[in-house]
Amino acid sequence: MEYIYGALLLHKLGQPVNEDNLKKVIAATGAQIDEAKVKTLIASLQGVDIAAELENASVLAAAPAQVGEAAPKKEEKKEEKPSESAAGLSALFG
Repeated sequence: MEYIYGALLLHKLGQPVNEDNLKKVIAATGAQIDEAKVKTLIASLQGVDIAAELENASVLAAAPAQVGEAAPKKEEKKEEKPSESAAGLSALFG
């Protein structure tokens, strides 16, 4: 997660999100740098408009939940009494 947070921090500060800058941010935290994770994250962010993606995430998070049939119904949990549970276990072990 620290790699994603580092990329978001760089974006927020207006710095280029590249390998060198991301390594500097991770190193500043005192964490061990994993070159493979850095390269993978930078490669996956190529061509991605981070600002647009953050805006989409904000819109989805702010959308109210739909009420009605589409909303999953909460099932009431039926609590078993300890004696009923024990009776079931005794049937297993004779």
